[in-house]
Amino acid sequence: MKLSCLQENLSRGLGIVGRAVANRSTLPITQNVLISTDQSMLKLSATNLEIAMTTWIGAMVEEEGTITVPARLLTEFVNSLPSERIDIELEQGSGVLKLSCGQNKANIHGADPSEFPPIPTVEDGIAASVDPAVLRAAINRVAFAAATEESRPVLTGVELKLGGDKFSLAAADGFRLAVQHGALNAPVDTEMKVIVPARTLNEIGRLLSDQEEPVEIVMSPAKGQVLFRVTGSQTIETVSQLLQGSFPNYEQLIPQSYETRAIFDLPALLRAARTAAIFARDGSNIIRLHVVPGENGDSQGKVIISAKSEEVGDNEDEVVADTIEGGEGKIAFNSRYLLDVLQVLERGKVALETTTSSSPGVFKPTDSEEYIHVVMPMFVQW
Repeated sequence: MKLSCLQENLSRGLGIVGRAVANRSTLPITQNVLISTDQSMLKLSATNLEIAMTTWIGAMVEEEGTITVPARLLTEFVNSLPSERIDIELEQGSGVLKLSCGQNKANIHGADPSEFPPIPTVEDGIAASVDPAVLRAAINRVAFAAATEESRPVLTGVELKLGGDKFSLAAADGFRLAVQHGALNAPVDTEMKVIVPARTLNEIGRLLSDQEEPVEIVMSPAKGQVLFRVTGSQTIETVSQLLQGSFPNYEQLIPQSYETRAIFDLPALLRAARTAAIFARDGSNIIRLHVVPGENGDSQGKVIISAKSEEVGDNEDEVVADTIEGGEGKIAFNSRYLLDVLQVLERGKVALETTTSSSPGVFKPTDSEEYIHVVMPMFVQW
């Protein structure tokens, strides 16, 4: 192998695939990065056996070759170099990768690439295309609601469903449910649903922060894998193992009616909830919401947000409602679950729908019917 590339390109490429490098592993070689030439490009790959990431960077390739070297060592070395050309050379059979940039030289001992786990490919399956901003927003609004404990592995994933010209993401952890629908760039012929690890989708969300080209999704349930391909200034392929099992039938968990529906200015409600959370953390993390309709037929009304702790004190705030339908409503939420949903909605108006203090509360943005978030209540004395 003999080639040259720009330091900034190699640094960016290593930063991308580094997200898939295993931190700790019974298979030490998964802490390496696989470096190979691919026509006139330098190909970088890494895997932790759950997720594999590959990207390509421009290079002047004189001789073909491949090697695997410690990812952390190579990344830290490359990041320390000036933004100049890096010359890379691997003498056949030596197992030592030679790098030089200006006056700086390094020799990094590598391992036989045949020992590196195969990087999976997913070319046959159900393919779909989606706008990167749409997918990123959906991931941001849903993936956080997945479970983090492995007691029910299927709940650590997000159900990804394709059908017609729509897709949906859904996540639940037993205490809350988040569902987001979105549009595909073109209809798919076959309806399909799989369960993708939430960790994988979070990585995809990070990759999409500055992307403009459509994201290609290829599902292959037969292989138990899904591929996300990002193109544009740099091609990035992420292949993830799918979670096996049946995702809960979440449609039956979504209340179909309500007794009280209140619409609030989201920033005002979020600010009040954050203040209440300061007191809630010493009081079982409980925040109470008391929806009070307006008097004399006034539909405006308010919500009283409060938290208290026997040891440190209490807090109460009022947020004026835009409108309130129905009667008075009382409900209490875990402070983290309440803040999580309000923070991902970010701005605009939010509707809170309640039935009783022991029934789930439903949050919906008023400017879209594509998102719904259901939170189980906390049982408290009012």
